[in-house]
Amino acid sequence: MKEASKAMFRRLAQTDFATRYFVGQGLDIAAATDPIAQYSELFPAIKGVRLWDGIDGDAQYLTGLADNSFDFVHASHALQRMPDPREALRHWFRVLRPGGHLIVVVPDEDMYEQGFWPSRHNHGNRWTFTVFKTKSWSPVSINLLEAVQVLGAQADIRRLEVLAAGFRHTLPRFDQSLTPVAECAIEVVIRKRPQAEAVAGGRVNADGTITASDVFVMTGLRVEPPKA
Repeated sequence: MKEASKAMFRRLAQTDFATRYFVGQGLDIAAATDPIAQYSELFPAIKGVRLWDGIDGDAQYLTGLADNSFDFVHASHALQRMPDPREALRHWFRVLRPGGHLIVVVPDEDMYEQGFWPSRHNHGNRWTFTVFKTKSWSPVSINLLEAVQVLGAQADIRRLEVLAAGFRHTLPRFDQSLTPVAECAIEVVIRKRPQAEAVAGGRVNADGTITASDVFVMTGLRVEPPKA
């Protein structure tokens, strides 16, 4: 199945994708057969998407792309085919502008590979992924939470989800991602903190004044102004 297309249908109901993540100029990695640009009409904050596939160069290093070039970077089912997934994450994050978002989807090893290695479903897969395990049946398992730590202080995980809604655990082993409902995957969205925010150790709202009227509009509560 076309996994990016399947994900875009789900993302229509998750408003952050339309209002925060898919905003501005994007890069879509290894997506020639299922580009997210075909859904730009449904995510109107997308201003353009550059496709990066085999003819463009190595998807791990993105050689030739400048640092801080894109407002969002999307990679669906690409990380498991990279020679070094952590190095790939570093370069995908490198070309992202501060304040932008890296959106990565990888197969979940239990739902997709289902205890078999090498992969029975995709011979191009080099790695399996889990959110976090202390022990895995897979000899090439990567804990996603550990892998993203290579991105350093600028990495701000905004979303992390095991996409299991359409997966049926009672069925015998087979590739359920071939069905129209099962994603069998993990999705992580990582915001790139501006350098000043990374140095400060967090994101803090700006100083300013909230009036009693503002408070009432936002909360329905009436507060007394401070006495002089």
